[in-house]
Amino acid sequence: MTIAYLDCFSGISGNMMVGALLDAGMPLEYLEAELKKLSLSSYKLIDKEVSKNGIRARYFNVDVSKWFQPSRNFSDIRSIIDNSLLSDQVKKHSLAIFSRLAAAEAKVHGVSVDKIHFHEVGAIDSIVDIVGTAIGLEYLGIVEIYASALHVGSGYVKCSHGLMPVPAPATAELLTGIPFYAEGIKKELVTPTGAAIVATLAKGFGSPPAHFITRKVCYGSGSRDIDIPNVLRLYLGDKELRNDLGAAGETKIIETNIDDLNPQVYGYVMERLFATGAHEVYLTSILMKKNRPGTKITVMAAAGKVSDILQILLAETSTLGVRILSCETAHIDVSMLNIETEWGPVKVKIGKLGDKVMNIAPEFEDCKAIAAKHKIPLKTIHLQVLRNCGPMLDLMLK
Repeated sequence: MTIAYLDCFSGISGNMMVGALLDAGMPLEYLEAELKKLSLSSYKLIDKEVSKNGIRARYFNVDVSKWFQPSRNFSDIRSIIDNSLLSDQVKKHSLAIFSRLAAAEAKVHGVSVDKIHFHEVGAIDSIVDIVGTAIGLEYLGIVEIYASALHVGSGYVKCSHGLMPVPAPATAELLTGIPFYAEGIKKELVTPTGAAIVATLAKGFGSPPAHFITRKVCYGSGSRDIDIPNVLRLYLGDKELRNDLGAAGETKIIETNIDDLNPQVYGYVMERLFATGAHEVYLTSILMKKNRPGTKITVMAAAGKVSDILQILLAETSTLGVRILSCETAHIDVSMLNIETEWGPVKVKIGKLGDKVMNIAPEFEDCKAIAAKHKIPLKTIHLQVLRNCGPMLDLMLK
């Protein structure tokens, strides 16, 4: 499980978050290709390495200085995202962040969410920052985010409504229930977009989670020149495998040998086991006592599911008992992406070990459905999907 820990000692903004994700390994070309799925134009992405008080960092921004930026409400932004070809996961995270932001703005201004017109945060650069964050999380396979207390800065910031105290009102609303502090720097260090990202996505605040092991430290640069490095530090890592009995996420193997069950029943039992949450179910042909051919049912499931698994095996099969074994498991990080083809989208499973892409597997059922509908060989669909994977396939072949 890939975990991200955000060290916000110098605040957080949308562009700092995207910069950190680029520094963590998301290719700029991939980000550009995904952002093109939005019905947005007239902007240019800026990506470069900079030094902030001696720390090398990735600076990301969106140049929209040459073009007019309309004011958008939440409905406009939701329509742009919903009608795009982005993956369901990217849409879900993006809309959740904007929804949180809209609710904060609505409360500050005393109006309904539908009547909120985003100004700074409705512009293209904020849409790119929020959607770009969701794209980066999916690409890197990040499934959990934690953050430190947020350094918000102090003083005043100029907004569309005039000078506002730091943190700005919408930011202050978003920080409800989140630890933050100010240490005399007279600048805005946490923007509404940055606050919305952590308020929506972070599972906890404070120290890194227990059993967190860092494998990479990345930096996203802000635009401030202040006494401390204006960077967001992102620790990318994993949760350590737990060996103690009954630990959360521990895997159990449940087995039983059967030689007197109607073969028609096995398929039904497998369906019920998967429906109750089994990770894996498989059947093995074995030779039992008195030279009787039999079948071994093997189920892999989380420790918390053992009781439900036992209920099914004892009720639905002819077994008189089962074996329960503890085991350690190791997994590569897995994420799902939607890849466009000329026949429609196909889900693709991406397996990564650290920064290395280890496996790219188009979903069989999606390819099968397209092959049947368009009367095209299944292998043709499979090859076309792999070709369309672009930068990810290049990373795997390196």
